[in-house]
This record gives sequence, C-alpha cells and structure tokens, in this order.
Amino acid sequence: MVDGTVIVDKSGERVQRMFGQIADRYDLMNHLLSGGIDIYWRSYTVRKVPIQGTSPVLDVCTGTGDLAIAFWKAGGKQVPVTGTDFTPRMLELAREKTAHLKRADEDNSEINFIEADTQSLPFPDDQFQIVSVAFGLRNVADTRNGLKEMIRVCEPGGRVAILEFSNPTLPGLAGMYRWYFRNVLPRLGQLFASNSEQAYDYLPASVSEFPSGQALAEIMTECGLKDVSFTPLTFGIATLYIGHKPA
Repeated sequence: MVDGTVIVDKSGERVQRMFGQIADRYDLMNHLLSGGIDIYWRSYTVRKVPIQGTSPVLDVCTGTGDLAIAFWKAGGKQVPVTGTDFTPRMLELAREKTAHLKRADEDNSEINFIEADTQSLPFPDDQFQIVSVAFGLRNVADTRNGLKEMIRVCEPGGRVAILEFSNPTLPGLAGMYRWYFRNVLPRLGQLFASNSEQAYDYLPASVSEFPSGQALAEIMTECGLKDVSFTPLTFGIATLYIGHKPA
C-alpha cells in the first residue's frame, strides 16, 4: 500500500501462476459469479463489433477462448480467428472446447490458440480486422504496452475492442457491488476454485485499480486509436470500449 492505495501485484509470473491454478474452474466461476451475464456481454461485443470481410480476428488474453469462439461463430466459421494467452492450461481448455466444433467434413476457416504475452505478440504489423480482449487487459503488467501491441497488429481501419469490468456509479448499487466484490466474491471464489495466489482477492483489487470509463478511453486515444467510444453494460458492472486504428 502506498499513500492509502493498494498496489496490485501484476507481475507476469504471479498472474500466469494464478490463472493456471484456477483454469479448470474458470468458466464455472465466471458464470456463477456473474449470474451468467458474462455470456450476454460477449454476445453484445460481437454484435457491436461485427466481422467485416475476410481478414482474421485476434483475441488476446483469451483465457479459455469464449470471446474468440463467439467471433468465430459470428463470422459463420468462415473467418480465421486466433486466441492468445500466456497460461498454457487455459489454452488447453480452449482447444478442448473447439475440438468438437471443427468437423473434418465441413469447410471451416481455422480457429487456433497460441501461447503469447500480449505485450509482445508474435505477429507482423497490420494483420487483424478486429483485435479484442475480454476481462484481460487489466491483468497485463503494462496496460499501455499491451494496448500498443494490440494496435500494432490491427490492420489500418480495423477495430480494437475491450470488454472489461468497471465500477458502477448508480447510487445504492455501487455500494452493494463494492461490498459483494470485496467480501463475498473472494470467499466464494476460494471455496470453488481453491488456489495459493488469492485469485479472487486479486479480482476486486485489480478492478478497483484499473482505469475505467473516460479514463481508459483517453488512454486508448493516447496509444493511437481514434473515435474511441465506450458503453456501460448492466448498470456499469462491465464496459465495452471500441477504438479505430487510423486508416
């Protein structure tokens, strides 16, 4: 703690180890702790950032691949989609999810998952029509470095989409939400997904520390995006940010 502010340990080794420990319960916990609303948030994202043309799509910090899969399905399985994450167990689970979706007798474009750090993506410049991230940007050690890499690999005229937790501002709800996030969620998380890294203490701390709303939109603009917009979802519990790479 510095000057009353909690400093969240987002070192790569700690984050990688933490998510490796909770990977097998990650989807279940997301659905339980959000009441299933996280499924709607991803569906909303692929509708608001529709696939256009045949250029590929990239989803970074993909976890078990839910947003990558949603984009792949939204494109009729005809547009290549890649998901990246630096937690090997998360990627194993993502590949298991997609194995039954790909049929040998169907003419599908590829969906694949690659181990990579968002701060150093293994792709050439200007490759992807959409570069997305869901609930992962706040886990990147350096937010601006991660954003700049996402923008670098996005094609000119393409879009960067960020779906992230935020802090609701509705009177009454804001206080209840903060209390639940700080007091109930960590205990439920530890009960269902026991781990040595206090992953569900990390979640509310990382959300509280991370910029949201206009603050994150300004960072996106500073990093090189234009026409940045943001839409609060479910009373501001999550927010979808969309920015355009200059053509």
